[in-house]
Amino acid sequence: MSLIKPFRALRPTPGRAAEVLAPPYDVLSSAEARQRAAGKPWSFLHVSKPEIDLDPTVDAYDRAVYAKAAENLRRMIDTGVLIRDAKPCYYVYRMTWRGHVETGFAAVASLADYATNRIRKHEHTTPTKEDDRVRQIEAVNAQTGPVMLAYPTAPEIDGLLADAAGGKAELDVTADDGVRHQLWIVDDDATIERLTRAVDAMPALYIADGHHRSAAAARVAQARGGVGSKDYFLAVLIPQNEMTILDYNRVLRDLNGRTPQALLAELESRYAVEPADQAVHPAAAGELGMYLAGRWYRLTLRAEGVAAAQAGDAIGKLPITLLTRNIIEPIFGIKDPRTDKRIDFVGGGRGLGELERRVSSGEMAVAFALYPTQMTDLMAVADAGGIMPPKSTWFEPKLADGVVSHVLD
Repeated sequence: MSLIKPFRALRPTPGRAAEVLAPPYDVLSSAEARQRAAGKPWSFLHVSKPEIDLDPTVDAYDRAVYAKAAENLRRMIDTGVLIRDAKPCYYVYRMTWRGHVETGFAAVASLADYATNRIRKHEHTTPTKEDDRVRQIEAVNAQTGPVMLAYPTAPEIDGLLADAAGGKAELDVTADDGVRHQLWIVDDDATIERLTRAVDAMPALYIADGHHRSAAAARVAQARGGVGSKDYFLAVLIPQNEMTILDYNRVLRDLNGRTPQALLAELESRYAVEPADQAVHPAAAGELGMYLAGRWYRLTLRAEGVAAAQAGDAIGKLPITLLTRNIIEPIFGIKDPRTDKRIDFVGGGRGLGELERRVSSGEMAVAFALYPTQMTDLMAVADAGGIMPPKSTWFEPKLADGVVSHVLD
């Protein structure tokens, strides 16, 4: 079996994409999705977040929710809002955001290679979220949310994609978050074969975003048995050198019994602490921005801490690991950030102003701005078989739901 293969995408009918495209299901709450889809009967949120079409008291994991997803998808097909290609194709997918361009392509990726870790993971999944995606796939008999896969820099693939995207895009929509999504169909047999061979020659692909989707696809395939399209999962492959990871910052509700002055004094033993006149964007893994008691500080890890990190493993070098081992655990006593209610996470897309707001409002006591995880660090952790700390990466821009779906024949 090939590492990837073309597929017959279910996608918006020409001219209907602007009505269909929606944010990924997992970046919006049910209330936010209900608001975003108001007055938009063909928004893909009616498939990915179908609870928005039911009474708000209905649990988001109720059977009725998944039945509604199937009903809504069928309605979009029956009314011609979505069509399915007759021939298996690849699809060049380009996102443009704030002047940054990412060009990859949609394919289906081998679950056999996922099982052997040739398609590499770096996160644990949670049972509730994984179960949710299993039920959604089963209900609609399709994978409707693509997994974002990174591939090592490959000029040959980049060139093939650039050539395929030379003409007018089949889909060209700028979403309400400012991201421009474009899609070109690759139906030329020679180009399809070259793309397939080029990816097959790679030692590995890396899951950047979408661990729950891929894990759910594997479970559905195992449960169904046999061989067919279900043995692959929907993915968009993007060169790792084009991917953008934003900072994933931390806010804490209290100072663990300390005054701001006491906290500053304790930090001095591990960091050089320098007051700043404006928000601090760290420039290296060993730097932090801290917002405390109405002002910003730049924290720079002292030489001994840097040396210890450099001597460690791939996980030990990560910015979040340095924060955790030097501040979160020893000073705040937080051992499990996934369950401790004193800590929360703020994606870099919200900006450092969101950190100031949450501390200044009194909701939180202190905020830490981190240097973004680098793609090379993520790949090193995955190559070593490691698991990244929770909430280590925030990818922007995000793939839209509804651009392409993979029907399980």
